[in-house]
Amino acid sequence: MINSNSAGLTRRGLLGVFAAATIVAAPTFANATGLLRGAGDVRRVKMYSGRSGETVDTIYWVDGAYIPEVLKELNHFMRDLRADQAAKMNPANLDIIAATHNLLDVKEPYMLLSGYRTAATNAMLREQSHGVARNSLHIKAMAADLRLKSRSVTQIAAAAQVCNAGGVGHYYHSNFVHMDCGPVRTWAG
Repeated sequence: MINSNSAGLTRRGLLGVFAAATIVAAPTFANATGLLRGAGDVRRVKMYSGRSGETVDTIYWVDGAYIPEVLKELNHFMRDLRADQAAKMNPANLDIIAATHNLLDVKEPYMLLSGYRTAATNAMLREQSHGVARNSLHIKAMAADLRLKSRSVTQIAAAAQVCNAGGVGHYYHSNFVHMDCGPVRTWAG
């Protein structure tokens, strides 16, 4: 069961974010997979969708292997709700999401704003907003837009950047962070 009424920012969590920010350039934290190795033999994601009301709190990787049935459930959870279509999400993106959550040391689940998008949904969003890329990695099922009530965009993005495993977009005005498993880069939207 997911508890979305998490306590506020803890001292331990804040120190973790500051520590994460200081090791951004550290070569030992080359990618999300490396970060998760230190967390044991289990990888877990906790998210809820504000649009559908669905929640997920699941282990998707155990003892060196992804769990295919759970990945299918996550594909459905991260589907394009406007088109009601799912795609096979890139598990490397799940690793970045999980590693970032671990670095932030929170119990609160992420709020998923956007996972997979069809080309049609992406085009429609592009017409409504200047911050939507024409060739978005959301279309390739390689990205997610996430937020946490207990952490700022700056804190979440700093933790995601420590993973050094993909793109991190800071969307301050919309209060979310974009995480993808494409080339390593950062931007503010």
